[in-house]
Amino acid sequence: MTDVWSVSKRSEVMGRIRSRDNVSTEGRLIAIFRANKIAGWRRRQNLLGKPDFVFREHGVCVFVDGCFWHRCPKCYRRPSSNQPYWDQKVQRNVARDRLVARELKKQGWKVLRIWEHQLLEANRGRLLLRLRKYGLAG
Repeated sequence: MTDVWSVSKRSEVMGRIRSRDNVSTEGRLIAIFRANKIAGWRRRQNLLGKPDFVFREHGVCVFVDGCFWHRCPKCYRRPSSNQPYWDQKVQRNVARDRLVARELKKQGWKVLRIWEHQLLEANRGRLLLRLRKYGLAG
């Protein structure tokens, strides 16, 4: 089906969409935190890059990255259509992730990035080990 708006209008409309509280990623990690009695996290903190979770006491910013949007080395599949657009879009996301991590580390934060696929039940043990490494799980 042909789009009813021009490219610039579609871009304007899509640019106004702001995501929040992604159930498939952040919601799943909240369930993991609660199931493992991991406390002390906060959301919507005013920090560069808008970390999904902040553990101020431990100095840790946690980002939960979607495997497609952040080009997971294990799961990413390049779309077959409109490849130049998607290549640029995903590359900008990856570059922004690097910049945000570098700047937060300069400010004294530890940055933990968790891939969407690491939230699956089959990967739970390894995820909990990573959380322990950052002092977040007992």
